Amino acid sequence: MKKTTLFFLLVLSQITFGQSKITETEKLIATCKVWGFLKYYHPKVANGEVKWDNQLLEVLPKIEKAQSKEEFSLVLENWIDDLGPVREIAPIIVPKNVEYFDKNFDLSWFNNKLFSKKLSKKLKFIENNRFQTEEEIGPGYNPLKNGDYFNLKYDNKNSKIVWTFAYWNLVEYFFPYKYLMDQKWDVTLEKMLPLVLETKNEDDFYTVARKMTAKLDDTHVEFAIYKNNHFEENRRYFPATGKIIDNKLVVTEILGDSLAQADNIKVGDAITKINDKTIEALVAEYRDLFSASNEPALLNKVVRKILNGYSDNVNVEFLKDGKYTTKAMTWFNYHDSHRNEFKKGAKKKKKEKFKLLENNIGYVDMGVIKEAHIPDMIEALKSTKAIVFDMRNYPNGTYEQIAKFLNAHEETFAIYTYPDFSYPGRFKWTEGTKCGSENKDHYKGKIIMLLNEESMSQAEWTAMCFQTAGNTTIIGSQTAGADGNVIELDFKPFHTRYSGIGVYYPNKRETQRIGIVPNIEVKPTIKGIQEGRDEVLERAILFIEGGV
Repeated sequence: MKKTTLFFLLVLSQITFGQSKITETEKLIATCKVWGFLKYYHPKVANGEVKWDNQLLEVLPKIEKAQSKEEFSLVLENWIDDLGPVREIAPIIVPKNVEYFDKNFDLSWFNNKLFSKKLSKKLKFIENNRFQTEEEIGPGYNPLKNGDYFNLKYDNKNSKIVWTFAYWNLVEYFFPYKYLMDQKWDVTLEKMLPLVLETKNEDDFYTVARKMTAKLDDTHVEFAIYKNNHFEENRRYFPATGKIIDNKLVVTEILGDSLAQADNIKVGDAITKINDKTIEALVAEYRDLFSASNEPALLNKVVRKILNGYSDNVNVEFLKDGKYTTKAMTWFNYHDSHRNEFKKGAKKKKKEKFKLLENNIGYVDMGVIKEAHIPDMIEALKSTKAIVFDMRNYPNGTYEQIAKFLNAHEETFAIYTYPDFSYPGRFKWTEGTKCGSENKDHYKGKIIMLLNEESMSQAEWTAMCFQTAGNTTIIGSQTAGADGNVIELDFKPFHTRYSGIGVYYPNKRETQRIGIVPNIEVKPTIKGIQEGRDEVLERAILFIEGGV
């Protein structure tokens, strides 16, 4: 009986010991959250008194040695205690005029199963007596303050951990659209951290980092490695660009006339395969490398990746008149494949800023027209029965002057969420932006806006502004779904960015990922491109003439 009891006690002790052991990934994930929380909440750390990155490097060996939850919690408790006492200032009074947006806010991880009750209590006390500041996003805002992230060595394990922790926490506390990600940001950390640790060299790390940034699902996000710029010597390009339609890449613009002519490449040609891979397969292969708010924006970005590579000789399959034909092409460097950019006089070629179409319809190219041209535009088009504002581009900050011409009254067209740096993770609703003015002589005709996946940020914001005129109709397709300012993150070998403030309609309706929803959906077709037609503009004119 005694032997049996002893046996069960030994088994029970082994089970208990096994349960208390934790993996390296679990420890690092929890450490990442504590480190980031203290970075933004602890008064001594947040005000820059402590070299916080160095302290992380110092504590990592202790974290690695901790074998049980108890040992791990004790390391973190001692780390916090070593920072010194936090002055009690609670309760912190929130001004009456502040309305919080809390869809991004979550500190429930304080009760992590790995943490002792004592550690959880310390974290809650710091939250209640957190660092206070009047800092706001503005011209002097530095998202990477209190750390030397520019000179990290990305072939070094600890440097990779520092970057991952810093980037994850920056998004965790200050990305306004975190709540809209397809994959929860916690899950991204769980999946990406082991991959970061497994990288063998800098190029491997850049790939993982890029995949991590892609999880923001934000079209504003880009990831550029400086050595991989447009003029990289080894990179080769198709001499045209295009649009993905029905799993085919349709040529929409020739970039190098002579090279395109040599291979008989024309606008409207439909590419079905590149080096035996279908366009659908290539999109699937590159999907996790690009951050995009929605599918049209993703396809728009992936085109750039599909049409360049590192091989001179490329087999391209085309579909024409129901027949598949494969051409063995030679792709060239950026200068040669984009010769139209470098031809003498190419940059002097001007697009019309505005013009009068048939049947007294005005047309304005919002990507070309500037503030200085607005008075002439108004004079030329004020008596038209409709004006088409083409925003399938990036406008030049002309919304204010044009809105005064279009609107009968001043109207609020957008409101915002700004991060609260005194309560990181929480966002505050702010007053909106107004446009228009009291104007009895405002434009009385129909207002049409043409939008598509090229319409991003300022284009979407301008469309929101013009919608306040009341007699507006949007024709086209889903926009890029990325509104607001852009926060730039510059590191020595690479660069990335993200949307910094949330943008909403005055009734708090979302724009991120959704974009500006067209009243009449029209998408270009392969046949229309081959015929050289602008089907979206055609549909706008049809609507103006017939009202349907």
